[in-house]
Amino acid sequence: MLDLPGAVPPPEESTDAGVPWHFGDPFGEQRAAERAVVVVDRSHRELIAVPGEERLSWLHLVISQHVTELADGAGTEALVLDGQGRVEAHMVLAHTDSTVWMDGEPGMTVTGARGDRQSLLEYLDAMRFWSKVEPRDATAERAVLTLIGPEAPAALSTVDIEAAPDDEYGVHTAGDVIVRRMPGSIDLLVPRDEASQWWRRLADAGARPAGSLAFEALRVAALRPRFGVDTDERTIPHEVNWIGVAAHVAKGCYRGQETVAKVHNIGRPPRRMLLLHLDGSADGTPETGDPVRAGERVVGRVGTVAQHHELGPIALALVKRSVDPGTELLAGADERAVPASIDPDSVRPDTPKLGREAAKRLHG
Repeated sequence: MLDLPGAVPPPEESTDAGVPWHFGDPFGEQRAAERAVVVVDRSHRELIAVPGEERLSWLHLVISQHVTELADGAGTEALVLDGQGRVEAHMVLAHTDSTVWMDGEPGMTVTGARGDRQSLLEYLDAMRFWSKVEPRDATAERAVLTLIGPEAPAALSTVDIEAAPDDEYGVHTAGDVIVRRMPGSIDLLVPRDEASQWWRRLADAGARPAGSLAFEALRVAALRPRFGVDTDERTIPHEVNWIGVAAHVAKGCYRGQETVAKVHNIGRPPRRMLLLHLDGSADGTPETGDPVRAGERVVGRVGTVAQHHELGPIALALVKRSVDPGTELLAGADERAVPASIDPDSVRPDTPKLGREAAKRLHG
């Protein structure tokens, strides 16, 4: 897609290498996504296909989500955790035509049974044992294109594709295209060798070309975390709002499940993902991985930094729970540091801890 007219490639250090960064007007692309429809190339995502008659019961044992009853025509999000419940991989699933399609960040690695690092596919293959499943690398088979905006269903109709069901993560197959409803967008898993043709068809149908810069800004504003950017090696699902969305708390045993259940029932995650408003008048710009400080004390980590067409400079950050939302912060390292404030709407209220309440009653 980088050969498309007007496509600007991302910087060399970008996590979105290989797909257009923008098409000359990132703010205009964001506005079009909120008022009409845009199409975003996300073909750099890694895909794994899992066919086989035991695909659901087997996946149920190796990922964090409850999928034994995942209907054909449904999707979800899921994680692979290490033994301490820390996030090692994040995937989005689509179940259709007797295959589970999983897409995630390129190059994800997880801890193998012997403590070595393996690609996600190698890990899944090693966990097959005698199960009737055949996981394979499907990155060369399909590419992800994403439509964002209220007019997305109309654009799909113009190219003779029925939009996915209104339910989030609803999935259906239209010819060679898998359509998946996501929160705030629609993903198309198209044949990779036809990705350019589908892009042009969607653009001709009224979808404005948009780059990863606009996609990321909208994602940050919606408080949707991105693995490897808004997470670090210590992140547990509770910190980035993946409980329920990607990690189930009541299913059977899976790696890291003890931590998930314990923190959910009786504990509090040490950090929480918050939206920061950055001082746009300052000279610096924080980068992913930079510290967040309250005075001289490091209280968090900067995740995705974006320029939003209405909110201005914003960032997702993992911040210690002990930090009061009204605290004045500094985000960024050294000369990149800028004043930052927590968006109060991004602070989720604590949910009752049933295990903690039961313990209190028992002690009483």
